[in-house]
Amino acid sequence: MTSPQQFLLPDVGEGLTEAEILAWSVRPGDTVEVNQIIVEVETAKAAVELPSPYAGVVSALHAEVGGSLAVGKPLITIDTGPPGESADGRATRQPEPEQAALLVGYGPQSGGAGRRRRRSAAPQHGTSLPEDRVEAGRPDQVVERPAAKPPVRKLAKDLGVDLTTVTATGPGGTITREDVREAAERTAPENVPAPDKARPAETRIPIRGVRKHTAAAMVASAFTAPHVTEFITVDVTATMRLRELIAGRREFRDLRITPLLFFARALLIALAKTPEANSSWDETAQEIVLKHYVNLGVAAATDRGLVVPNVKGADRMSLRELAQALADLTATARAGRTSPQDMTGGTITLTNVGVFGVDTGTPILNPGEAAILAVGAVRRMPWVVRDDNGDERIEPRWVTQLALSFDHRLMDGRQGSELLAGVAEILHEPGLALL
Repeated sequence: MTSPQQFLLPDVGEGLTEAEILAWSVRPGDTVEVNQIIVEVETAKAAVELPSPYAGVVSALHAEVGGSLAVGKPLITIDTGPPGESADGRATRQPEPEQAALLVGYGPQSGGAGRRRRRSAAPQHGTSLPEDRVEAGRPDQVVERPAAKPPVRKLAKDLGVDLTTVTATGPGGTITREDVREAAERTAPENVPAPDKARPAETRIPIRGVRKHTAAAMVASAFTAPHVTEFITVDVTATMRLRELIAGRREFRDLRITPLLFFARALLIALAKTPEANSSWDETAQEIVLKHYVNLGVAAATDRGLVVPNVKGADRMSLRELAQALADLTATARAGRTSPQDMTGGTITLTNVGVFGVDTGTPILNPGEAAILAVGAVRRMPWVVRDDNGDERIEPRWVTQLALSFDHRLMDGRQGSELLAGVAEILHEPGLALL
């Protein structure tokens, strides 16, 4: 006698309400083990692989690939059989209470543990699905998802290329951008110009995932917190020289040292003198919550939309530790693999709009935070320099613009100005950080 167990879609982030099914790794009739990856879902914050909390035989999938499922709704049903035995009579290992808390992707994880390799979705031991049941969009369909990074998947979608038809040439059998472009060229009709009437007048894109979350968060922030934005233009020549010096040191040679590292460091140092900028507003309790730790958020533009993962305990890191943390954070975000834990708990945010070649902007606060600093492009510009005798001359210098938006409920103009001026002062003369 089998014992069906339903696995409900968990909240894999903080307060998420739904997730989109990206790919199933199992089908009805497959035997699964505890912690075996069964499905990949995309939430409003990240793409996440979910493991099975049960060992047994899959009896039903309750969501279609491409469809959305609400948190708490049935995701999959697994027949676990009598204790110690699976539905097909073979011995199974049932999850103990301690195991359940340590399923892949949940609870504490060992820092040295690597990611589990995704199991093949190939049928096991004669459990292949009859051809007449393999239909696109059906819950019992197993999608053998080709190995490709999110940017490559987006390119394939834009070009109308089916990744299952692409020959992979990348490392480990992964599909590259060049593979997708070659496939698009092979399938494109030659010398047949499309008539104008074949071109759609408009394209509709469903609002979901990261874009949906970002839109809701920005609207809520803009109409909840009274924003004030201040600007300053600063000569950062000394900081750029320091960057060259640091990049040449032996202990930093394995890291890419970017100006963002020094902007982040300057913000963290200045923040210590303006703690109000590292706080939040508790409307329910009618309290201002001062944070005695800094989880530095860094806005990252990805193919899935804007995400703001944060570096936990950034104020306690050395310069090398901060450089490594920022490198890991941005690389993970661009690969679309930021964990939900890294997307929550931020206390202040830094956004580098200068990478797009613009001078600055008026950033919107990350919900729940008191301040956000935008850094513009660092450019060579003519600048008035005054020597020790008070004489002035014009020199080419490295110059950037900073913009600080802050919540006027939590910070007055004086405090906002002090923070912005403090960051600018350190970037102009990094030696002041020793004071």
